[in-house]
Amino acid sequence: MQSLLEEITAELKLGFTKKGHPFRYFSLATKGLEDDIGLRTVALRNVSPDLRCTFYSDSRSNKIKELIEDSTVSALFLHPKKLWQITLKGNIIREMDTQVLKTYWNGIPLKSRKDYTTKTAPGSKHVEGKPIEYITDSNHFSILHIIPEQIEILKLERPSHVRVRFSKTEGAWYSTRLVP
Repeated sequence: MQSLLEEITAELKLGFTKKGHPFRYFSLATKGLEDDIGLRTVALRNVSPDLRCTFYSDSRSNKIKELIEDSTVSALFLHPKKLWQITLKGNIIREMDTQVLKTYWNGIPLKSRKDYTTKTAPGSKHVEGKPIEYITDSNHFSILHIIPEQIEILKLERPSHVRVRFSKTEGAWYSTRLVP
């Protein structure tokens, strides 16, 4: 089963290194502010050796507000050609190291920085026809890391599907084979 975890790790890393890879974007679920579920698509920016998955956000977004209340998340990665579904459950930590934030910010192309410099928060009402205003002297750039506690993979294949859950205990991953 360890080879399957290594295969998952390699495939997740392709999500941020290989252009057009299906794991580049994934669905992130959070507990909403009104006891509902917040669901959105985010871009995978990095995967560390311990499977910490990194993505960016505007610090004023609803997902940040939701994560302040409850840091538990579920992430869903889908590979339509391989017929893989990977569910990653864990907690979010927000990057607070200003040097790390600055380094990542400087690596973002200038045209993409506008995603984090709107004058009003994401999801705010906007008057149609009025141009969106941007700030130039600061930004609302945030880096978020998913610290995985559980990973489940479903591989649809013949003659039978494969489903395995990996759970992290005291820094080590343990696998359990499941009925698909």
